[in-house]
Amino acid sequence: MHHNPISIENLSYTYPDGTQALRGVNLSIRATERVALIGANGSGKSTLQLHLNGILLPQEGQVMIGEWAVCSEHLSSIRNFVGLVFQNPDDQLFMPTVLEDVAFGPMNLGLRDQELKERVLQALRAVNLDPEWYGERNTDNLSGGEKKRVAIAGVLAMNPQVLVFDEPSAQLDPRSRRQLIELLQTLPLTQLIATHDLDLALELCDRTVVLSQGQVVFDGETERVMSNPDFLVQHALESPLCYSRPYCQLEHAPALLSSSIPL
Repeated sequence: MHHNPISIENLSYTYPDGTQALRGVNLSIRATERVALIGANGSGKSTLQLHLNGILLPQEGQVMIGEWAVCSEHLSSIRNFVGLVFQNPDDQLFMPTVLEDVAFGPMNLGLRDQELKERVLQALRAVNLDPEWYGERNTDNLSGGEKKRVAIAGVLAMNPQVLVFDEPSAQLDPRSRRQLIELLQTLPLTQLIATHDLDLALELCDRTVVLSQGQVVFDGETERVMSNPDFLVQHALESPLCYSRPYCQLEHAPALLSSSIPL
């Protein structure tokens, strides 16, 4: 595994309508690190994510994924290295059955027969889906949480080193959300998680990056930024529900609630 699988230097990007989505972004993420990416709508989160597997190419600055610069000649290698899980799993699930959906990517890499079968079964088990129960099911008939798991399994089947999630808890009921958090905690891969669910970020990620108007305005300990409501409000964010209640489930919360940590 590459020591710094994601390295971004002075990345700027402007859309054809003149909207500048990113302004001189610098960011480095270490192997197996789990990082939350937060910011208001329009802050640049999605634009940044789309640079990480070459859906968008840098206009200014440089994005390094592993040992490859993000450019047209390296896209195949980069897209095997980085798995992008979209907010809506229906955007990723399109084959008639779960097995066929998870197998689609590895088949396009040339895997066949027993090697393909083992790759698919391993991916399904990694997301706690029993292949015998789910394998032949139609993805249209799955719950939202089950669809998320199948989408993640399809990405895992490509053996990526980096997982990029866009709003992974969106549209999930509380039980499915809890199961997703527990799943992401078990995956031994580098993860960049863009989310409006700040309680999820607080539970999953030791490090948080805050984007505002296309710029990184905070990069540091998750607890530090989540316990500063004035800073969050300044950048159109709300404090996690945990800090809005008279008590908190997290054992470290009392100390945070009693202190104001300047940024």
